[in-house]
Amino acid sequence: MSELKPFIPQKGISGSALKIIAIFAMLLDHIGAVFLGAYTGPYLIFRSIGRIAFPIFCFLLAEGFFHTKNIAKYCFRLGIFALISEIPFDLAFSRTVYDPDSQNVFFTLLIGLVTIACMDLCKNIPAGSPGIWLLCFGSLPAAGMALAWLLNTDYAEIGVLSVVLLYLFHNKRTISVVCVCLALCCLSELELAAFAAVPLILYYNGRRGIALKYIFYIFYPAHLLVLFLLDAYLL
Repeated sequence: MSELKPFIPQKGISGSALKIIAIFAMLLDHIGAVFLGAYTGPYLIFRSIGRIAFPIFCFLLAEGFFHTKNIAKYCFRLGIFALISEIPFDLAFSRTVYDPDSQNVFFTLLIGLVTIACMDLCKNIPAGSPGIWLLCFGSLPAAGMALAWLLNTDYAEIGVLSVVLLYLFHNKRTISVVCVCLALCCLSELELAAFAAVPLILYYNGRRGIALKYIFYIFYPAHLLVLFLLDAYLL
């Protein structure tokens, strides 16, 4: 009878652990945005911590793209929750049921996912067609970024660019994540705090971890609705 080997934990951070870190950072970010006075000390602390969330979510999206068995289902799921989240998002940040000038981050992630999925199809273009290949890899990211900008999604064109960079440099994680953080800094000086996400992502061990497939999808609209209700009726 063979001897049982002791369980040895995998070194690094699993995908589920990264997701929990990002969700917690996002919650603090939104608490700061909803309840704290702009540019006060506590506001800047909460919002700075929140900057690590988006790079992690983009990284997990790109990882999900490379591992999903059904990209259409992945896009459909993002689209459904983008629609579900829009009213809570607008209530929390615009105090209205619908704000045409601001769309939630699920729309950004969806556009980014569709963009890289289309780019991935271009890899099948014959090597003898460099002009078409370059056109696809140039025009598709530009189109995705333009759409996010036109729809005024959260993080807009920089958000889509972040997803594209993580796709293009998938095998060069350090380069991709640093480039994402540099791109985010174009939005504001506060985004410098996004670089705190770099060591977390670099320590990712490639494991899924515990099953948290729908936690972000559900938590995102739910926590926004709770924050709105607390701000409007209790605090």
